[in-house]
Amino acid sequence: MAKKSKKQQSGGTPATVALTAAGVAHTVHAYDHDPAHPSYGEEAAEAMGVSPDRVFKTLVADVDGALTVAVVPVSGTLNLKALAAAVGGKRAAMADPVLAERTTGYVRGGISPLGQRRRLRTVLDDSAGGHATICVSAGRRGLEVELAPADLAALTEAVLAPIGRD
Repeated sequence: MAKKSKKQQSGGTPATVALTAAGVAHTVHAYDHDPAHPSYGEEAAEAMGVSPDRVFKTLVADVDGALTVAVVPVSGTLNLKALAAAVGGKRAAMADPVLAERTTGYVRGGISPLGQRRRLRTVLDDSAGGHATICVSAGRRGLEVELAPADLAALTEAVLAPIGRD
C-alpha cells in the first residue's frame, strides 16, 4: 500500500496544510462551485454570505519578467501599474494562465496565495487591513479560507500596497 502524503492524510490542500503547520487561526469555507458562474470570487462571496470587499482574489502577473502574486478584493480590479511600483518594477502584465498554474501548483480560479509550489513575491492590497478577517482561495474552486490579513501577509511575506481599484 502506498504511503499517503501529509496533504492526503489531512484531506487538505497545500494552502490549508501550510496554515495548520504554521499554527495560524483560520476557518475553511466550502461551497458547491458552479462552473457556469461568471466570477469565482463573486460566487464565493455569495455562497458564504460575505461582502465582496472581504473576499480577495489571487492573481498572477509578470512584473519585469518575474512572476508576482497580487491579492485584491473581488469587488474591484488589479491596477497593474501600482503592482509594478509596489515591487520596484516598471511594467506589469497578467501572466500566462498556464504558466501561473504550473508555477503555483493550483488551477485558475483556485490559485491560493498560500502553499504555492514555488513561492512568489506577493503584494496584498492595503484595503485588507480594514477588515478583521478576509477570505482567499484555499487552493481549489469551491474552497475558501478565512484568516486575519496580518497572518496572510506574514505567511506570504507580502508587501502591503494600494494595488486594487474599484
